[in-house]
Amino acid sequence: MPSGPPERITDAPLFVVPRMLDALRAWHAGPKLAGLPVDAPERSRLLAELDRLGRRLLDGIGAHPTRFWVMQQIRQTLEASDDEHARARRCFCQELKHLLTILGTDDVDGLIDFYLNKL
Repeated sequence: MPSGPPERITDAPLFVVPRMLDALRAWHAGPKLAGLPVDAPERSRLLAELDRLGRRLLDGIGAHPTRFWVMQQIRQTLEASDDEHARARRCFCQELKHLLTILGTDDVDGLIDFYLNKL
């Protein structure tokens, strides 16, 4: 396993259509982190990070409809949540992978898995 996060992110265009934007809005407004107990102390921090990510995506994906741009936003979110314990990171990374599915892409470069598996 590499010692750092993937340096090269595979780029590809994303097709930003109304259906995708509606799904992104629904994700942003909906419940998240189902696998994390409601009273878990890290829950509010992680929800705040997901909210910021959702806002950045909603505000910018129309102007930057590329996988590279999306992955840069996700990297920023992952770095901000780097100190959470394993269970919280697992739930958080599941949310991010679900988000990538909504956006019509995936984690082919291993960015999310890198942060999930960090010691």
